[in-house]
Amino acid sequence: MSPSWVRNPVVAVAAGAVGVAAAAAAGIAADRAGKHRAAVAALETADLVDVVPDEEHVVLTDDGVALHVEIDLPTEAAAAAAAERTTADGRREALPTVVLTHGYCLSLRCWTYQRRALADAGYRVVTWDQRGHGRSARGDVSSYVIDRLGQDLDAVLQAHAPDGDLVLVGHSMGGMTVIALGEQYPELLRDRVTGVAFVGTSPGGLTLANGGRIATVARTLLNRFGPAVLTPLSTRPQIFADIRRAARDVELFLVEQNSFASPVPRSVVRYTADILLGTPLDVINGFLKTFDGYDKRPVLAQFRHAMVLVFNGRQDILTPPAHSDLIVEAIPGAEHIVVNDAGHVIMLEHPELLNQHLLQLIERATRAEAEDINTASQPRVRRVVTDVAKARRVRRLEQEAEALVRSRGKAPRERAKSAGHRGRSSRGA
Repeated sequence: MSPSWVRNPVVAVAAGAVGVAAAAAAGIAADRAGKHRAAVAALETADLVDVVPDEEHVVLTDDGVALHVEIDLPTEAAAAAAAERTTADGRREALPTVVLTHGYCLSLRCWTYQRRALADAGYRVVTWDQRGHGRSARGDVSSYVIDRLGQDLDAVLQAHAPDGDLVLVGHSMGGMTVIALGEQYPELLRDRVTGVAFVGTSPGGLTLANGGRIATVARTLLNRFGPAVLTPLSTRPQIFADIRRAARDVELFLVEQNSFASPVPRSVVRYTADILLGTPLDVINGFLKTFDGYDKRPVLAQFRHAMVLVFNGRQDILTPPAHSDLIVEAIPGAEHIVVNDAGHVIMLEHPELLNQHLLQLIERATRAEAEDINTASQPRVRRVVTDVAKARRVRRLEQEAEALVRSRGKAPRERAKSAGHRGRSSRGA
């Protein structure tokens, strides 16, 4: 007999909402159940911890929403080395501030690897939680639109990066936020932004989650049933919390399968799930509508003066490479990096590779500013790359796991043979 909570129709709807919310938030990546399972446990790492920021702030927007902001500062030695390496006169003041903006249903916690790498390399890093996400306050449901997010980013910049050069990094909806900023504040973009990274994002003009049958089905279900489920469920958050606790293993499985396209440690899956499914349901529901009809392609030309990196996973079917192609086509000199075996939450799946390309972008942008190089005259570059270091590590771990399985399989047979031999020997005696 089924437990009473399973038979409860309200709870059954809640359980369905968990799957819908997880699929939408994680990007509905390719179905790869069971792939590389042997290596996952061995990939476990102890270095996935939230960054302790040097500063924490609250920025109040003009419509009264309190935005949570964190700042990471480099050491004097690291900043001096970065300035010596990239600026014309070695002045730390000439280094850009790097601003990281997260995507839909994520929070600033998703940038944990990037924050450490960028600060260690000598750069001041500003991260923030978009309204309704992480530790930022909710706004009115009517404010859950991309244009409003551009204004929020401007408020963060005015408060904590009011002068000096900027490198803006946006993932998914965070990239859309950066585009909205460029549309609304073109002078800021032209005068201060030297580099931009669009990570797994879209300028619009294509349907989101258009990367295949699984994405299409999930998107259809979300469009038809998402608001109907999430709206009433958002008024009963305890039910959602109870379902999450009861179905923890299922939740982790969904997030793992739908967020990544290569093996990641279990701790990374859990960390990602806590961020994704910690987003309030009314916020998830409110932002869904903002993606309908979204199209900012005409704005992209305003980024032509900056050094631009477009970085995405080849298996990302929320914002597949075709979305990134639109950005590259509109911005002369843009560099497009497509990563094999990578899904939507790529900053947690392939952190070292993204860190490497972000640091290269910042250095190129800083040098171009110092030497007055026309970035629009640079050739467009598109490269498909593989995270070779991770691929080798995974393959080695798989081989070790296979050898361990074989050795365990042999042991019982060898013991059986040995026992049979002893039996024959004793009979012969």
